[in-house]
Amino acid sequence: MIGGRSTTPKHRQLYTALRRALESGRWKPGDRLPSEADLVRQYGTSRITVGRAMRDLQEGGLVERRAGSGTYVKTPVAKDALSFGLLIPDLGETEIFETICQGMMTSPLAREHVLVWGSSHGAHTSKEQWALQLCGQYIARRVSGVFFAPLELIAGKDEVNERLARALDDAGIPLVLLDRTVVPYPHRGHHDLVGIDNRRAGYVITEHLLRQGHRRLAFVALPRAASTVDARAAGYREALFAWNVPVDRSSVHRINPMEASEVRAMMDASRAEAIVCANDRTAACLMQTLLALDYAIPRDVGLVGIDDVAFAHLLPVPLTTLRQPMRQIGEAAMAAMLGRVAQRDLPTRDILLRCELVVRQSCRSERTGAAAAVLGAGRMPLAEGVGFGFQPNIESTSSVQHSEQWSDAG
Repeated sequence: MIGGRSTTPKHRQLYTALRRALESGRWKPGDRLPSEADLVRQYGTSRITVGRAMRDLQEGGLVERRAGSGTYVKTPVAKDALSFGLLIPDLGETEIFETICQGMMTSPLAREHVLVWGSSHGAHTSKEQWALQLCGQYIARRVSGVFFAPLELIAGKDEVNERLARALDDAGIPLVLLDRTVVPYPHRGHHDLVGIDNRRAGYVITEHLLRQGHRRLAFVALPRAASTVDARAAGYREALFAWNVPVDRSSVHRINPMEASEVRAMMDASRAEAIVCANDRTAACLMQTLLALDYAIPRDVGLVGIDDVAFAHLLPVPLTTLRQPMRQIGEAAMAAMLGRVAQRDLPTRDILLRCELVVRQSCRSERTGAAAAVLGAGRMPLAEGVGFGFQPNIESTSSVQHSEQWSDAG
């Protein structure tokens, strides 16, 4: 049966089950697969789910559909496998990238190809040294392309990131960016980017708190964070402006959330009713510190994050957050890479996937609905959940829809 407690979309569960059946030899090349109606009965799922799984199998070159006849196992055709390098300094440290890489590897499009990654950097090797060494290895190996998540949280990160991108460009190796750009806003660069709309994410998670009636808000992030964090902070400020809440530059705090003295000073200065954290890891660290300082969450202060990593619902107070469709980001990144390899002169693309609001216990409001309605008076009219690609849900998986934004910027 398909479904159960798994957060993987049902069509992906069915795709995996059918692919394993094909790989096991249950159906041989040229065999006709059971009809969609038979698969619906066998796996206890819908006709739509079966159709999407069969389409993925076809796109992956595993089956072929013959009009009026059915679906048949395709005879394998020898192809030249491509190898793609992973240049992700935070792999193993930042939760989102492991799932993104899983999405790449399980994509039907990746079936004939190989992902290559180096060992994690040792205690005596800095992230920038490790990244430069691995970049050199990929160039020497002549990989077909590189998936790159630019460095963050280190001094001089922008210069190192540009140096890495320039080396791959000079070697003629296509580059697809994950999550963030090489150069800070407003510069863009000419490499494809796959991720989410971070400014929109900052806006939507902030607006969730504003809808609850909170008005004294703070934004917390680590120093030297990636450009994605700057975009989320911009969305936070934009939401405050749209709701006619005074926007104070000092409400954005770049602190160490594990340092009690910094957190106490931030709380004393901001008197925040709720805090928007740049990501779930920051929120988790800040939550531990706030609890140690005897703040009750959400009674004394609400807390929200962005990402919905695996531990978000396991924190002392389960975290309200925005769920990134990380596996689907990996699938989209693989498609973008293959498209770029096949056609080098494509315009630069921003491929931004939809997020989803996941409401848990970390920011429940104790204000009455009437009070919240009064506090919301005078804001710009924005339809709830409409026009931003976010729909509030509890513990459900976001859809695979995405949008491509094209740019000719160099």
